[in-house]
Amino acid sequence: MSYEYVGNMHIHTPYSDGTDYHALIAEAARQAGLDFIVVTDHNVLVKGVEGYYGSEEDRYVLLLTGEEIHDRTRLPQVNHLLVYGVDEELCHLADDPQVLIDTVNTKKGLTFIAHPYDQDVVWVSDDFTIAIPWVDWQVNNFTGLEIWNYMSSFKDAMPNVREGMQALFRPDEFVTGPPTEVFAKWDELLTAGQKVIGIGNSDAHGTYFHVGPFSHRVFAYDFLFNCINTHLLCKVPFSGNLDLDRQLIFATLKAGRAFIGYEIPGDTRGFRFLAQGSYGTAEMGDTLRVGSGVTMQIRTPARAHIKIIHEGKVVREDVNTDALTYTATERGAYRVEAWKEYAGKDRCWILSNPIYLIR
Repeated sequence: MSYEYVGNMHIHTPYSDGTDYHALIAEAARQAGLDFIVVTDHNVLVKGVEGYYGSEEDRYVLLLTGEEIHDRTRLPQVNHLLVYGVDEELCHLADDPQVLIDTVNTKKGLTFIAHPYDQDVVWVSDDFTIAIPWVDWQVNNFTGLEIWNYMSSFKDAMPNVREGMQALFRPDEFVTGPPTEVFAKWDELLTAGQKVIGIGNSDAHGTYFHVGPFSHRVFAYDFLFNCINTHLLCKVPFSGNLDLDRQLIFATLKAGRAFIGYEIPGDTRGFRFLAQGSYGTAEMGDTLRVGSGVTMQIRTPARAHIKIIHEGKVVREDVNTDALTYTATERGAYRVEAWKEYAGKDRCWILSNPIYLIR
């Protein structure tokens, strides 16, 4: 049995470049129905704010802190790394991403490459619209990739002034999915035999956009918490104890028992991806011997276009269905995409983490 918890793990406060402090952000997350959040200010690990926010009558949300680390002396300031589960400031290692990753690993933490293929918005002069992708792909042993970053993908929906202004006031109509380059990199790494955990986040700043005389807060925290989130499938429920639940969240994330959900086209709670064979049963993040064949089972909360991806290729798909099965006989990583139509466009709805088959 799995216990599903929904959270967002890329959030900023005025300690770096956000607009709201932790209590207000926790309330926005609680109102959005999230179970946990991880606040990740730039190059500062904020302490003394972790805990459960809310009340027994109105439900709680668990707030944890991590850090988004990058080298401030580098222009442009590329190579942003999300660091979780380390109770120590490490931004002094930002100038060498591999040393930073290795240090986090020795401290049993987790590292995720943030918005890896971020793009410029060329017609806006603003710190939030400068491209800050990951460029040092020679690094290794990182935990995973931020497959879908809402703010980064929103920039892709702003190719010019007209479409950009429309998107600012109707963002739910313009965001359709992560950059294709992210999928290609993820599949490249998985095909090479690496275990790479995928997450999805808001990158919430409470941003105001200023274009000429116009100022508009389109990216309020509560709106973003209803967009792209990461769902964890924990083996035990939250206990209400801060230390135990922090350990549970990061252990579940490290194991890859997670999927990414875009909540605008529809609630993604309840998605499941399992594999069964003569050597046992596996869920997302697990490794299973393929033997003579493994039956994969996918269930979505509503009808969608479901695809099973292996080594970058679709090996099974169906449209307008909420269930799909496939018998896998080849080793490697298998992941699932579910796409759903919303406001006249086909949109990425659910992205699973892989199940890994071995001989």
